[in-house]
Amino acid sequence: MPFREINSKMVEAQLQPGRRLFAQRGAMLAYRGEVSFTPNSAGGQGGVMSMIGRRVAGEAAPLMTVDGSGTVLFGHGGHHVQVIELGGDTLHVEADRLLAFDGTLEQGTMFMGSQGGVMGMVRGQVTGQGLFTTTLTGHGAVAVMAHGGVIEVPLTPGRPVHVDPQAYVAHHGDVRNKLSADLGWRDMVGRGSGEAFQLELSGSGSVYVQASEEKL
Repeated sequence: MPFREINSKMVEAQLQPGRRLFAQRGAMLAYRGEVSFTPNSAGGQGGVMSMIGRRVAGEAAPLMTVDGSGTVLFGHGGHHVQVIELGGDTLHVEADRLLAFDGTLEQGTMFMGSQGGVMGMVRGQVTGQGLFTTTLTGHGAVAVMAHGGVIEVPLTPGRPVHVDPQAYVAHHGDVRNKLSADLGWRDMVGRGSGEAFQLELSGSGSVYVQASEEKL
């Protein structure tokens, strides 16, 4: 794994010749060795078509390519950082939550409605997040950002997990999602800013939840 958590808000990446990383521009805090940072206009590992899809989706977070030999410290805005290891499956995550990821991962874009139908579209309206989400597929590591720390909640068949949509960070595995309304929940908490909706995730995998309803 190329990332090592230094503390809750910083990760260290080990770079080797021939193995590149992608990172959010401005996320480099310090480095040692012979390392180069290049603005990336192709949207990561996925080429021109991936870039076009991300531009249309509004998911084109500015990235830089990181190459060379040495170590790099990454962090951004004082946000908490969580490292997620992928073993051949796909991570679904909002583009602005990506801090850095392994260049071996293939990057793409998915329309949330294809998983949740009309509910997937409603999720985008309620949370303020795009109707599209970034996907990273393959074997490698991803460092994502969140407010207040992150907890990984396992998903097992027959036992769905309900998440406040604004606390959702990412998920991976064979997971289905849908958004449902619960007026009783909204009345209980006394606010109408989105708590009336629950994001239900089911299947097999994990969902990552932050300890806050704030956006990045």
